[in-house]
Amino acid sequence: MTKSPRLAAVSVLTGALLSIPPLPASQADAARPADRAGSPGPSDAASPQAAPGLGLPGPSRGRARPGEPVGRPRLSPPGPGTGGLTPAVHLLAESRTDRERLMRWWTPARMRRALPLDGLVAGEPAGRPVLGGRPAETPASAPSTGAAWTSGGKVARTTGRVFFTYAGRPASCSGDAVAGASQSTVITAGHCVRLDGAWHTDWVFVPAYHDGQAPYGKWTATRTLTTPQWEAREDLDYDVGAAMVAPQDGRTLTSVVGGQGIAFNQPRHRPMYAFGYPAEAPYDGSRLVYCSGTTKDDKKTHDVGLTCDMTAGSSGGPWFLGFDARTGAGTQNSVNSFKYDAAPKDMFGPYFGAAVKALYDKAQNT
Repeated sequence: MTKSPRLAAVSVLTGALLSIPPLPASQADAARPADRAGSPGPSDAASPQAAPGLGLPGPSRGRARPGEPVGRPRLSPPGPGTGGLTPAVHLLAESRTDRERLMRWWTPARMRRALPLDGLVAGEPAGRPVLGGRPAETPASAPSTGAAWTSGGKVARTTGRVFFTYAGRPASCSGDAVAGASQSTVITAGHCVRLDGAWHTDWVFVPAYHDGQAPYGKWTATRTLTTPQWEAREDLDYDVGAAMVAPQDGRTLTSVVGGQGIAFNQPRHRPMYAFGYPAEAPYDGSRLVYCSGTTKDDKKTHDVGLTCDMTAGSSGGPWFLGFDARTGAGTQNSVNSFKYDAAPKDMFGPYFGAAVKALYDKAQNT
């Protein structure tokens, strides 16, 4: 049977996604400190992650989902474009009080416990990712299908983990700080800001994350955005999101960590580097990992592909053209998005065309 794409989780699925009801409102509220007025969110000891069997909404009726053996979901007509639509924008923690509460809530322990979103969506076990050893370390200039990045440079500062609440649970993805007029833009996957028709809450970006540590701070999102195609039908060809993060101590994100370049409508079949924070075995989300090689076309979508072993949690991590392994600088041109069950060695990412450019431009003026 033909398998459909799924978000960037590697374990092979044998059936449809779990259909489990969402948390009751009382439990979900306890996991959302930035949405509540008053006291900060509960401590780690008082607020464990949701018990197994809770927190995963079932598939929407009448719509295919990544991971289900029902064919390619929500494919757009050929020729990616904006379709005359504008990017979707969602307001988050706008007040200083909410932002401060949110930074306190995302403790090192809670960040370590956050499950990769892709694993939750795929119906993976709800426990802590099993440690399967450390990724191999190779020279930065050598081809990689999933080695730890140990060469530092700009990419080690601009790339980070993204944390948020999904269906009442702490979840994680990856993201990258990009240059722009706002000096506050994080680019990630669309499903890392919105999924199943709902926007994620309690969204923070932690550049240069390492084992619960935030060496450059935790940057709270005041707005998240996605393409109109992802908002309307969760089309994997347009699985791109962005977040605008608030300044800290009067400084913007890119003034602290720098910002990578970004480009649109570029030629295909070019050498690229992909980065992310995979959090399922053999990875544990504590280290930056990379893949490199020449991209290829996905025959079922408009997306581009790269041989890459990264697992769940790497979604939203950046792909770079013209990447300089000595300086860690490049031009972002895609994000980690999904894999096929039948081809777990290949990662796919959306082509950065007109719709993604419109998203980026909107972020600079929001």
